[in-house]
Amino acid sequence: MAGLVLVRQRPGTAKGVIFITLEDETGTCNIVVWAKVYERYRRAVIAGRLLRVTGRIQREQEVMHVIAEQVEDISAMLDELARPDFDPDSPA
Repeated sequence: MAGLVLVRQRPGTAKGVIFITLEDETGTCNIVVWAKVYERYRRAVIAGRLLRVTGRIQREQEVMHVIAEQVEDISAMLDELARPDFDPDSPA
């Protein structure tokens, strides 16, 4: 899953778990980041504006979450969009 960070939450009662809501062109996705994963990808989790998250999908009835295993900050891609010479049709 990759998307813009809408919300980061770290409830005091969640025992170090961080919840992130990402949005892409199809909608939103809830990401669960356990404490050990957070320690490894701290900078991306805290500072990333655009994240790519790899993990396991967990479904409970109609609610779906991604349990993060890797978190990558790909915010630099947003800066490319702001360049005046950006051409979305040219190969990267």
